[in-house]
Amino acid sequence: MRVRVLVVEDEQNIAAAVDRGLRAEGFDVDIAEDGEKALRLVRHHDYAVIVLDLMLPGRNGYDVCRTLRAAEIATPVLILTAKDGEYDEADALDLGADDYLTKPFSFVVLLARIRALLRRSAPQRPPVLRAGDLWLDPAAHRCGRGEETLDLTPREFGLLEFLLRHPDTVVSKTDLLAQVWDAWFEGDPNIVEVYVGYLRRKIDTPYSRFAIETVRGVGYRLDGKGG
Repeated sequence: MRVRVLVVEDEQNIAAAVDRGLRAEGFDVDIAEDGEKALRLVRHHDYAVIVLDLMLPGRNGYDVCRTLRAAEIATPVLILTAKDGEYDEADALDLGADDYLTKPFSFVVLLARIRALLRRSAPQRPPVLRAGDLWLDPAAHRCGRGEETLDLTPREFGLLEFLLRHPDTVVSKTDLLAQVWDAWFEGDPNIVEVYVGYLRRKIDTPYSRFAIETVRGVGYRLDGKGG
């Protein structure tokens, strides 16, 4: 998926140079020559980053930034301006800008700043959980052994995820009921044994493995090496 950037800049040469450079790096770019056009574009498009000049005709960059934040638009804003005073920078950051770069500037630095903002604003993807060749991807809601994907019910998936997050640790039925079912579960606690059995038949039995160990009178432990 291509990343879309809005460049708000009234100096045509600078806008064209930034446009060419970002497109060469694989970005989609829209250009706004003034603050009013910038706000219209933001209302109709989803931008990953806004590169914003301060000295614009009509509504200046300060006003654009203030308006965006008042509307609870959290798109990262990188100020790109000839105003290099420390109070100018402080004002822009106080109004909700995320970064500040003064002209003249290096395109390499501008690109690095944009990428840093993208990394900062990107949602953190939870890591894939592993125990030997047994794996579970919480974000994609997939799990498997080696190259083979396993088909688990939502409850089985939740049970395996909790065990994988606590490898080589004994977890009690009470813990599993509270975390995989809910803290107010009032049914038969032996439901945990039933689902551990279901899970074993899918992740262990077909592969002659023993990942889930029963610790009598205490609970269950998942072998951190996958059984």
